[in-house]
Amino acid sequence: VQLVESGGGLVQPGASLRLSCTTSGFTFSDATINWARQAPRKGLEWVSTISSDGTTFYSPSVKGRFTISRDNAKATVYLQMDSLAPEDTAVYYCRRGPSRGQGTQVTVSS
Repeated sequence: VQLVESGGGLVQPGASLRLSCTTSGFTFSDATINWARQAPRKGLEWVSTISSDGTTFYSPSVKGRFTISRDNAKATVYLQMDSLAPEDTAVYYCRRGPSRGQGTQVTVSS
């Protein structure tokens, strides 16, 4: 099982980013994939989930600003993040069960 996150960066408040999670080693179309994040000096926080049938779930802190989606042909999950705020600064991980990638850093700062 391999998950590789990409798309992070340094942006100003109000900007957008799209994170990607490219996967391999399992049947992607059957998998539920989660995004989580860890801010400096804080624990891991669940952000969003997409099930195998495309049903989506969001943490209240990101609902209405973030959109999770999947492309089964590419075995990739995306996290579109709009209206970013400084409190969104964190390392973002995609997870499938106990497996997760190395993370991608998102920094929101003016």
